[in-house]
Amino acid sequence: MRLAESCDLHGIVREKVHVPGDKGSNAAGKVATIVAGMVAGADSIDDLDVARHGGMPALFGTVYAPSTLGSFLRKFTHGHVLQLQSASREFLVQLARRTPLLSGAAGLMFVDVDSMLRRVYGKKKSGAAFGHTKIGGYDVSLRGYNPLIAVLSTADSAPVVAATRLRAGNAGSARGAASLVAEAIGTAKACGGTGEIIVRMDSAFYSKKVIWTCRRNKVQFSVTARMDGKTKQAAQSIPGRPVG
Repeated sequence: MRLAESCDLHGIVREKVHVPGDKGSNAAGKVATIVAGMVAGADSIDDLDVARHGGMPALFGTVYAPSTLGSFLRKFTHGHVLQLQSASREFLVQLARRTPLLSGAAGLMFVDVDSMLRRVYGKKKSGAAFGHTKIGGYDVSLRGYNPLIAVLSTADSAPVVAATRLRAGNAGSARGAASLVAEAIGTAKACGGTGEIIVRMDSAFYSKKVIWTCRRNKVQFSVTARMDGKTKQAAQSIPGRPVG
């Protein structure tokens, strides 16, 4: 939390996140409490009570109860989620400036994009739907969400999350990918990616919109191409490169 404060977490959230009503008051303190709880191992609203145990209140001020944090999060609309994402991007930029989080970013940075189906339990969860994924090499259908995620990394650093997009479980992998890729590229540049940036994706993201986004932002890209009729014809037309 000391590192978060040095990166002005409270100030960034205070500037960017505005949730109406009493439930949304002091968003900065509530987001900071959620961050502290997650750092301490919380993975649910009730678990956030860990932030009020032991000496945690002595480390940072205004620790909120789980019930207050739950009410706060339930007031979020899609617009408020976008506000929080904007705060998250700015915080990542500040973190990269103060720590070797993305060491070597000025030389080469990777942007990896993928979707990941995650099961949820409960038929009343908003947006939960059946989607297909592979488990142990088998195609299975799960009720859940299909978030889209972009991470940044360098040859000298581990991946860090740059952008996320929560989607229904039955969303196609490439849905919303073009705008997410553009957002992730902008974050990569703001985090010190002044050299070569390479966006890497699998064949699910092989689309005109996604590739054009990479070209428009003047970055390199590696996308697995689907082997359809046009791809085979183009490959076979290359002199001296037979296609089996």
